[in-house]
Amino acid sequence: MVVMPVVTRHLIDRGDGATVELFQAQVASETPAGAILFVHGNQGGRLLGGIEAVDSGALLRFCSGLNITAAAVSQPGFGASDGPPDFCGPKTQQAIIAALGFLREQPSVDPSRMVLYGNSRGAVASAMVATQISDLRGVILSGGVYDLEVAYHASSDGLRWAIEKEAGLSREAFLARSALHYAPEVRSETLLLHGKHDDRASVAHAELFSKALSNAGVPVTLHVFECGHQIPRSHVQEALRPFLKRMYHPIVTYH
Repeated sequence: MVVMPVVTRHLIDRGDGATVELFQAQVASETPAGAILFVHGNQGGRLLGGIEAVDSGALLRFCSGLNITAAAVSQPGFGASDGPPDFCGPKTQQAIIAALGFLREQPSVDPSRMVLYGNSRGAVASAMVATQISDLRGVILSGGVYDLEVAYHASSDGLRWAIEKEAGLSREAFLARSALHYAPEVRSETLLLHGKHDDRASVAHAELFSKALSNAGVPVTLHVFECGHQIPRSHVQEALRPFLKRMYHPIVTYH
């Protein structure tokens, strides 16, 4: 009899008394396996948080397809996570780190095979987390910017307003959200996914970050697709398959 994975919702402590919402899907197994943590993007102002990965079916697909624990965290101010949002800043990074800590404690998880997957806004914060957490098995960053000050000056009025409101425009604020400046601190193999015609996050960000990681001796692969900010799922799957096979070896099934 095949036991289907179940999605559970958890409210955990960010480390400063604030609440972080986490959704998790795991298969019944006596042997600890890998884990993946999804960090969502801006969501068009809907502020859904991690439940987006539940509703899209991503958690169950990754969980059952790879036989791993799949989880999604809500950034501050999204879903049921305490706010306010700080545009990928220290509080968001703390929320992601707390979620990773929660996963490490799960009996179903092998802490040596954990992957962090950030999309858009989530990629900005996840890249910064990767500069602080050295034992991640892998990091996947899709459609992110890695020098926020440069991105700010090239952004739309709406995005600039969000950055000003949530983060401020000090040099310190920009540096706290710009992984390009800390590339040598990254220790995890990294997969960068980016649309060639992305009008929200220039592909130049991914190219420069890829080069910086490579120069720092970090294993990195950059996939640039003929699309905009939203990368078609079929394109993403093609890039993910070989990467995830390495991350979760010897588990090789993915759909």
